[in-house]
Amino acid sequence: MGDWTIRLIDQTGYVGIFLLMFLETVFPPIPSEVIMPVAGARAARGPLTLWGVIASGTAGAMLGNLFWYALARVIGMKRFRPFIESYGRWLTMDWDDVEKAEKLFGRFGGTIVSLGRMLPTIRSVISIPAGLLNMRLKSFFLWSTLGTTIWTAVLATAGWGLGMAFDDIEKILGPLSAAIIVLIVVAYVWRQLTWRRRHP
Repeated sequence: MGDWTIRLIDQTGYVGIFLLMFLETVFPPIPSEVIMPVAGARAARGPLTLWGVIASGTAGAMLGNLFWYALARVIGMKRFRPFIESYGRWLTMDWDDVEKAEKLFGRFGGTIVSLGRMLPTIRSVISIPAGLLNMRLKSFFLWSTLGTTIWTAVLATAGWGLGMAFDDIEKILGPLSAAIIVLIVVAYVWRQLTWRRRHP
């Protein structure tokens, strides 16, 4: 992944960074933990600039965020309810959980979205509940941009600081990201084992 990312960024510059971050948001297995440090490292050697790398990475990720948000808004809560009633077991939620999430988003939606943008796996899917629960587009865009900018800036700046030694970044971020993903999986398995539908 690293060599392929380097070649694409070298050949296409900011456009390649934009495209890679868009794909990372739509298709999570392409990790931003590789894309942005590599882009930052290339900026340290020129001709790319650090600010240009951050801007193009943020823009690409935001396009992916808006894609999922718009898709969720089109689906809407009415279409989503039959899905929950049929497959709620696998999502470990029932309609009461959805209503609680709606209230939570109503009070803390901005914070949830902004922080979610900085968590592995979560950052790629947080747009879906925001869209389904009809979070205002203006608020969604503002808070998503804030969280996304912080995340891409941290990764790009780390790569820029280490120059071409982006492998050192992966040694730190790789285990951290893996640990968070393991925690998410463990939490999901626990929910599966303990979940009971409250209103059959």
